[in-house]
Amino acid sequence: MSGKLQGRWIGLLAVLLACLAGCSDNGGRSAAAGDAGTGSKTAPVADAQFLADNQAWRDARVAELTQPDGWTSLVGLHWLELRAHYVGSGPTSGIRLAVGPEKMGMVETIGNEVWFVPEKDVPLTVDGQPLTGRVRFYGDRDETPTTIGFDEGKGRMTLIQRGDRRALRVRHADAATRTGFAGLTYWPVDPSWRIQGRFVPHEVGKTLPVVDITGTTTEQPNAGAIEFERNGQTYRLEAIGEPGRDLFVVFADRTSGQGSYAAGRFLDVAMPDAEGHVVLDFNRAYNPPCVFTPYATCPLPPPENRLDLRVDAGERNYQHKS
Repeated sequence: MSGKLQGRWIGLLAVLLACLAGCSDNGGRSAAAGDAGTGSKTAPVADAQFLADNQAWRDARVAELTQPDGWTSLVGLHWLELRAHYVGSGPTSGIRLAVGPEKMGMVETIGNEVWFVPEKDVPLTVDGQPLTGRVRFYGDRDETPTTIGFDEGKGRMTLIQRGDRRALRVRHADAATRTGFAGLTYWPVDPSWRIQGRFVPHEVGKTLPVVDITGTTTEQPNAGAIEFERNGQTYRLEAIGEPGRDLFVVFADRTSGQGSYAAGRFLDVAMPDAEGHVVLDFNRAYNPPCVFTPYATCPLPPPENRLDLRVDAGERNYQHKS
C-alpha cells in the first residue's frame, strides 16, 4: 500500500472512531478520547489510539460491574443490631435474606469479634472451602475478609464495617440488577477534558472527613489537593489517598442531578510525577455503586469537591430498566 493511500485509511479510521465516540450500546461501549489539555471550548479531534484506550477502559468497567460478584450483584445489606442473629431466607430468620437457604446459620458478636455458626446439613463454603463448623467472620477492615458462599457459589455473604456499625453484605449472581443490567451511557468524548493538574501536598497524616450515604463519617487519608484549570478558571479538588500512591477523588459538579448522578461521581488519578503533575481525565469519571443498587454504602463528595463547573464528560446517570 502506498504511503498516500495508507494515510487516507488512517484518517478515515480516526474519523470513524470519533463519530462512534458520541454513541454507546447496551454494553456501555462508547468510544472515549482525549489528549492532555487545559480545557478549550472547542473540542480537538481525538486520535485513534486514545479512542481505543478509553474504549478498552469502558469495556473493562462494564465487565467489572457485571461479573458474578460485581456491584450489580448486590441483593442485601443487613445491619447487625443484636448480639446474635439467625440468618436465612425463611420467615423465622431474624435477618431474612432475599435469596439462599431458608436457614443458613447464626451470626454472633462477642466483644469485638464476629462468628458464624452454620446450620446443619446446609451446603455452605468459607473462602471457597466446605464450611463444617463455627468460624471467625472477618470483615472488610481486617487483613483477610471472610466470604460465606451458598447456592453452589452463586451467593456470597461478607461482613462490612462502617464507623462502629457492622452489616452483612449479600451478593447473588442471579440478582435482577445484574441480569437486567441496562448498560452505560456517556457524554460525547472531548480530549480537552483530559487535563494536566498540579498536586498540592498536605502535611503528613492529614485526613479528610467523608460522609457516606448511610450518614456515617469516616476520616480518610488526604495526601493533598489537585488544582486544575478550565476555561481560564482554576479549580481545586481534595484527593483521598496516601502520599506516594494513586489518588481517588469524589466530586460533584453542575451536571449532578442534571445528567449525571445526583450524589456525585468518582475519578481515579495516578500518583503525581516527580514534578507534582497529575492527569485528570474526566472522560473516565464514573458513577458510584449506589447508582446501580440500594445496598452499597458510597462516599459522598465533601464540600470542598463541589465544583461550580459543568463537567460534560464521562459517565451519565444510570437508567434502570423499567
